Amino acid sequence: MENNYKMVAKTLFGFEELLERELIQLGGMHVKKGVRNVSFEGDKGFMYKANLALRTAIKILKPVKTFRVTNEQDLYDQVYKMSWNKYLKPSGTLAITATVHSKAFTHSLYVAQKTKDAIVDKFRATDGQRPNVDLRFPDLKINVHIDRQVCTISFDTSGESLHKRGYKTATNIAPINEVLAAGLVMLSGWDGQSDFMDPMCGSGTILAEAAMIACNIPPNLMRKEFAFERWEDWDVELFEKIEESLLNKTRDFHHKMYGYDKSPSAVAKAKDNMKNAHLDEFISIQHEDFFKTQKAGDNKLHMVFNPPYGERLDIDMEQFYAAIGDTLKQGYPGTDAWFITSNLEALKHVGLRPSRKIHLVNAKLEARLVKYVMYEGSKKGKYMNTDKKNN
Repeated sequence: MENNYKMVAKTLFGFEELLERELIQLGGMHVKKGVRNVSFEGDKGFMYKANLALRTAIKILKPVKTFRVTNEQDLYDQVYKMSWNKYLKPSGTLAITATVHSKAFTHSLYVAQKTKDAIVDKFRATDGQRPNVDLRFPDLKINVHIDRQVCTISFDTSGESLHKRGYKTATNIAPINEVLAAGLVMLSGWDGQSDFMDPMCGSGTILAEAAMIACNIPPNLMRKEFAFERWEDWDVELFEKIEESLLNKTRDFHHKMYGYDKSPSAVAKAKDNMKNAHLDEFISIQHEDFFKTQKAGDNKLHMVFNPPYGERLDIDMEQFYAAIGDTLKQGYPGTDAWFITSNLEALKHVGLRPSRKIHLVNAKLEARLVKYVMYEGSKKGKYMNTDKKNN
């Protein structure tokens, strides 16, 4: 279709396959997985849809021009040649970010500055007026990517990172990123067909993302703004139609979702966030110390959590991780327990053999998402290694 164009969705390391699957299910064309990104094709409506509905995308870029560059003058000349008045008014505002992987270009800030100079000089020459820089709420957010001698100019369709869903009004120490939380829940195979628990829920991010997955609620409905809403071709009627079509695909949830935290302030924040996300009817938050609890009832339980790593919290990690293993063994039969950690040494003290290990990167830290299967029938902890895909 002539109205389709290429786009690139950025993601976290290890989430490329999840994002690829999301784009295919959403209806993207020519979906191709890269490293920390997935490229695809679609029209304007699909660009709106992708920003609203993708759970594991950080942002979505729309490439508009690719050219070869060998030095800064090449960059300036090529950017100057572009028809900028198609995208931006002379009285408008812009912001530019740059990433460089090149021997000829080593400073991303300098590349961004040179690009800005070319754009404003072009407007000054053609219109006698130049756009201003606005780093917070620009009319056009431009991304410059230089890989060796290939430069790609893209427009950022999202604006602020898509992990900023809009439902979190309060966070705790070491909060988990919403995109990371959604990816962990998806990697765990959560399908909304059992009870769900986060035993160390903090501000409730994993619970919120799990609830939206279970009910097929688009994750970014509550965002205040996307960058494309400031574009010259912004189509509010089309956007509202896409939004309505996504809302028509939500589904009911018939199981329990609950979270524990031993901090009263974390519990209060989590409750506020669940209410703000309109998810409080699905999710119960309780003030409990996980290490003093047992599983409620006999239903199958799916558990996903983000325990402390010791990076920002002062805890005896060996003792803490041993207590995780003991609590799972003694109190949680019939449970699939998943958690992420970058403290690979402390992981050895859990005292259980993981049935899965998935390599991830969390805030530049090497991390593992691990799975422990706690079988029914013995509170002494019958657990087995049923999946030999250890990474």
